[in-house]
Amino acid sequence: MTKKIAVSLPDDLVSAARRAVDEGRAASVSAYVATALARQVREDEVTALLADMRAEHGTPSADDYDWADQVLGLA
Repeated sequence: MTKKIAVSLPDDLVSAARRAVDEGRAASVSAYVATALARQVREDEVTALLADMRAEHGTPSADDYDWADQVLGLA
């Protein structure tokens, strides 16, 4: 289900959304905005998850970061 709403956006963001449509990177301005909003929702959810994990387990140590870098091939 979708719902039509009205929002106010800065001119430069409207231009960017229209440019994305013109360049074929989005089906419509609405689709462009919906994709951006969905991305923000996912980011907010990950941020909340990380906050919960830190509250339960504490902040990762330097060793934890070193381990993650090695596992991800960044070290």
